[in-house]
Amino acid sequence: MRCTFSVLTQDSPGVLMRIASLIYRRNYNIASLSVSQTNTKGISRFTIVVDADEWAHEQVEKQLAKLVEVISVENLNHGGKFVERWLSLIKVKANMETRPHILQIADVFRCRVVDMGSDALTLEVTGDEGKMQACTEALRAYGILEKAGSGSVALSRAGFRNGETSRGDKRRRENYDMGILMAEGETLSCDAV
Repeated sequence: MRCTFSVLTQDSPGVLMRIASLIYRRNYNIASLSVSQTNTKGISRFTIVVDADEWAHEQVEKQLAKLVEVISVENLNHGGKFVERWLSLIKVKANMETRPHILQIADVFRCRVVDMGSDALTLEVTGDEGKMQACTEALRAYGILEKAGSGSVALSRAGFRNGETSRGDKRRRENYDMGILMAEGETLSCDAV
């Protein structure tokens, strides 16, 4: 069973290695791992998809939270609905006879043509994992020359709660604010933590 985690960390060297080795040492499979900086300087967001059983998901969450650089860990599967996107670039053989058919498939899957040559097209596909697989299968008959893809990128849904904030949202915001202070070099007393 797959589980998606959103992990906010301080942006420091070696964090990626520590997170990956923590999961690897426990013999869990990382189905996807992507990382980027957030809108706050010094803070990075990891989106990690782990393929393991329910007990393992709880263990991964607890172990990640113990890492010094980690500000917060959110199991997006437990937090309700979330938005997830994958990205793939697919280079397909496309001579003049097959090109209209490939462009029709691209239109169905809302792909963008990002490169065109005399004998190939490169398409950009974004969506959930199922859409990536379906598009790849539809194009396979024409001859896929190369394929590259990103891992999952996910955020919990914003939703509308009439101005109310859940306890989990408040806790995430407090952890995030504390992480910003730590990233900016401010020290916190034991009372503040």
